[in-house]
Amino acid sequence: MAKLIAILNVVAWSGFWAFGYLAVTTDPDLGSRMVMAAVLAAVGGGLGLWAWFWLVRHSEEIGYARAPKRAERTNDEVEIG
Repeated sequence: MAKLIAILNVVAWSGFWAFGYLAVTTDPDLGSRMVMAAVLAAVGGGLGLWAWFWLVRHSEEIGYARAPKRAERTNDEVEIG
């Protein structure tokens, strides 16, 4: 499953950059093409972020990467939140 998500990550980021470039460089008179490219770039960016965070969480769970160090909560923070 992790390899499939990694492939999705690469394809999604590739789509983000390709369609983002098309959206930025499209002639402003072709508004519908610009909007469609921007929407596809946003979808690629969203899927890329989702896949990236999934892979980071998965690598921490299986022990491939260490979990980030976090400060312990003080008593005041525990009572409030």
